[in-house]
Amino acid sequence: MSPRTVLEALTRSPLGFLRSVWPWRALGHLLSGGVFAAGAYLAVGGLFTAPIGTFARVLCAVAVVVFAAALAGPLERRRLALVDRGDRGDRPEPRSGPRTAGYGAVSVLAVGWMDLALVLVSLGIPGFLLLTPLQPTASPWQSVAGPVAGALLLPVAAYPVGAWAGVRAAVTRAVLFPPDRELREVVRSRARLVDAFEAERRRIERDLHDGAQQRLVALTVKLGLATLDLPPGSPASQQVAEAHALAKEALTELRELIRGIHPQILTERGVPAAVRDIAGRCPVPADLDIDLPGRLPAAVEQTAYFVTAEALTNIARHSGADRCRITARCHDGVLRLDIEDNGGGDADPARGTGLTGLADRIAAADGRMLLSSPPGGPTLLRAEIPCGTPSA
Repeated sequence: MSPRTVLEALTRSPLGFLRSVWPWRALGHLLSGGVFAAGAYLAVGGLFTAPIGTFARVLCAVAVVVFAAALAGPLERRRLALVDRGDRGDRPEPRSGPRTAGYGAVSVLAVGWMDLALVLVSLGIPGFLLLTPLQPTASPWQSVAGPVAGALLLPVAAYPVGAWAGVRAAVTRAVLFPPDRELREVVRSRARLVDAFEAERRRIERDLHDGAQQRLVALTVKLGLATLDLPPGSPASQQVAEAHALAKEALTELRELIRGIHPQILTERGVPAAVRDIAGRCPVPADLDIDLPGRLPAAVEQTAYFVTAEALTNIARHSGADRCRITARCHDGVLRLDIEDNGGGDADPARGTGLTGLADRIAAADGRMLLSSPPGGPTLLRAEIPCGTPSA
């Protein structure tokens, strides 16, 4: 993979770096800042030689510096692209306001001069040696050794130029851009993994529904027909009847498994019907208060369904509750799902992975989980999931 920054390019092979465009990009990065700062200072110097009053000179000089500082901030963001070719989609929105203006002022007043000085020193020394034959006082051996030394030092100059440009780019990113670029990438990666996992769940559900379930249905029908053809009370009839009962049990268990992988009712009818379905199968009676204006995005519906299913499972196993309540509302583009029980409370994510898994699943959907579970109860689990505008 090709390097995306000049610092990455510096870690590659020396010849590869010198043959690439990175030395030239680093040089352009430093010169653009240095020339801009020098131009601002020349403009200020020109004002002090103008035939105007002292107060007017000072006022105009301050205006020039302020104007140059205001332009330097956006210029720093533009210059960053020369030595950092990261994907635009991965780069967060830059900061604006006093931070950008302050960094622009520092760039004009001090750092831009450092850029220009480093370029002049790095290229000036080999350049001076290359021009040794043109000096009238140079001896014959200096006329030969000077250009040779200059030619050898010229490629070396690319390294301090590239290194300083990389450092300047790192400082610019730290000052002008939010520090959570890597965190955002982690969040996006986690969301992609969740999407891939959901796609795999759907594939498994489809294969089981269209394959194994259909075969079990056919087997159950054949065993039922075979039972009718055998003499009643015969040993063969009893064995076929037992096999028929086992096949029906296996079919029931397979249907429960398919429903747990990805319920068809969620795809066809949405969150209200799917929540009513799992609440009806929960050992703890549940009161439902679900008022959603329409269908939600598929990822939001899946998250809401599996959060509800896991929460009801925890209530049935650990809470000791005899009643629970499920409330769902969508307000200002956020789905708020509340699951409350009247059990003993004292639920702690540190004591098990169930609540931690719920929090991770909600976070992968860019939401958050809130938990209130004092000793003695009640326990309230709230999931807030961005859902955009529901569709009709």
